[in-house]
Amino acid sequence: MGLASGVEITSSGPTSIEKASGQSVKLDCQFNLDAVDSGPLDIEWSLISNDNQKEDKVVILYAGDRSYDDYFAQMKGRVHFNSADPKNGDASINLTGLKSVDSGTYQCKVKKAPGIRSRRMLLIVMVKPSKPRCYAEGPTQEGKDIVLRCKSNEGTNPLQYSWDKTSGGKLLPSSAVLDPVGGTVNVRNASAGASGSYRCIASNRVGSEECTLYLNVTPPPNTAGIIAGAIIAVLLFLIIIAIILFCCCRARHRKKYEKEICNEIREDVPPPKSRASTARSFTVGSQRSSLGSMSPSNLHEYALKPQYDKIPSDEYERPPSSIPLPPPTATRMAGPNLSRMGGIPVMIPAQNRDGSIV
Repeated sequence: MGLASGVEITSSGPTSIEKASGQSVKLDCQFNLDAVDSGPLDIEWSLISNDNQKEDKVVILYAGDRSYDDYFAQMKGRVHFNSADPKNGDASINLTGLKSVDSGTYQCKVKKAPGIRSRRMLLIVMVKPSKPRCYAEGPTQEGKDIVLRCKSNEGTNPLQYSWDKTSGGKLLPSSAVLDPVGGTVNVRNASAGASGSYRCIASNRVGSEECTLYLNVTPPPNTAGIIAGAIIAVLLFLIIIAIILFCCCRARHRKKYEKEICNEIREDVPPPKSRASTARSFTVGSQRSSLGSMSPSNLHEYALKPQYDKIPSDEYERPPSSIPLPPPTATRMAGPNLSRMGGIPVMIPAQNRDGSIV
């Protein structure tokens, strides 16, 4: 046992250290050698694995009067011995640019045959809170419940949140309920006096950050006016739709009526006469016109000719609607009486409305 107790580690500092990410830390490991220790000096720092089935990771090594600091790639360039010559009794190391993954249990082992001693230290690398975000949740109106929220996305737990008012009375409203873990403030039945600037502070054991928020509590809106306006807008919309539909129906009816008028056949217009009927009418009209130039002496002879009786009558060619009315009746005088009076009997042909001789 005397051989085993030749080397002594004299460090008596804390075995647990908390640091913030980005900072530096010194892991202390001071030792004394004994005269009986005659072998070579070896110093080894390792990161103890939490799993017993996995090997420990060597972080830095001193052997044969030489330092080796490139064993652990995760800490390459960030770890080195505190002393340029560790054999003088200072096996402490410095870690720079700490990261959260650097957290763990570190072991300092000093060996000088036949003596060997070791010391363990717990390093906790904490991340300080990131700048939180402050916002109001829910309608910020009088008589409503308003929730002020504060949230930090980064930071090692446990995180603590605190709220205070930086304007006015600098006191939270009497109806406010604070949740320091969730980072909320519930202002129940908010009033206009709750308006103002608020500050939230997120903190843990290694740092803190804060954010500010301005809360403006407004009067409730005029619900009746909004409903009335909505009803008027709907009615106007329906009236416009009705006017458009009426105009479309009227235009469509007008087009349909014009189309029917164009295709309508008028019944009061007689159909046109054929060519044969026109030729006959022309011949009869010519013959009848010639009777007007005959004298009473040859009129009798012309009347005895059979061709006069063959003149066709227009009454068979005209439609019933165009049959001429009978000529007005006049007082007839017998032939003997007309002769005594010295008159000469003359036959006057009758005429229709269109001027043709009957």
